[in-house]
Amino acid sequence: MKKYISFIFIFGFLFFFQSCSSQTSLDSKTVDALVNSDEFTFYAQRANPMNYDVINVMGSLPNAPAARMLQLDGSYTIELKKNNLDVALPYFGRLFNASYNTADNSYRFTSKDFTIKKSQNKKGNWTLKIKPNDVRNVDEINIEVFKNGKAFVSMRSNDRQPITYDGYVSKNEETAKEKDKL
Repeated sequence: MKKYISFIFIFGFLFFFQSCSSQTSLDSKTVDALVNSDEFTFYAQRANPMNYDVINVMGSLPNAPAARMLQLDGSYTIELKKNNLDVALPYFGRLFNASYNTADNSYRFTSKDFTIKKSQNKKGNWTLKIKPNDVRNVDEINIEVFKNGKAFVSMRSNDRQPITYDGYVSKNEETAKEKDKL
């Protein structure tokens, strides 16, 4: 009887971790093609604030996770196109120049004047350094794209503490306006 219980326990444990594994992984050739084309979307799954006040508040909430990462719903993105950078990411942390307009407190902007520096390391991971020139509060966006499509983003800003995001990259979705042009 103990053999069957341990077998069921082990099988259930493996099934649980299999279901928790990512279904968003890509092959390395697809990732290379996305990064080389300069047209992809980063989907943020988790935010990792650096401010300990935010981390302490998160820890004091009922049913709070032990980790200091915030789970996001997948609607927060960085969309990169040839001549357009569209960023819509939440911010958790300290603002040094806070605004009464709450829309200015997160990272929501569109840039048409930006530079990208790309490099690839020996393991095949890509590092992109994006510097928007027409946005006043963002100094640099660093995106590290791994071979399986997972990505890590860090935002460096002039008026707030840094924050990082975990997620994945994917091909840009076509909008209805783009489909009408075809």
